Amino acid sequence: MESITIKVNDEMASEIEKAMKPNYSTKTEFIREALRDKMKQIENDKFLKALKKFQGAAKVHVSDDRLEEIREQVMNELIKKRGIKLD
Repeated sequence: MESITIKVNDEMASEIEKAMKPNYSTKTEFIREALRDKMKQIENDKFLKALKKFQGAAKVHVSDDRLEEIREQVMNELIKKRGIKLD
């Protein structure tokens, strides 16, 4: 396991202390989880950007209502598969 040392100002250290209670017992645990969340968000953003390349790529005519149904279905499947949390 590799060690990474970071320095934060007193205000940020205080904010970390407040945010981590009662769910995390150590700052290290809290920061690891924050890093995991950020890396997952970056991966999801890359995936969604790649997915947008296919928007409008259909070669057949489909009604607007049907397109909306398809989009909704696909997004729900992707959200479930990728574990994306919508705010």
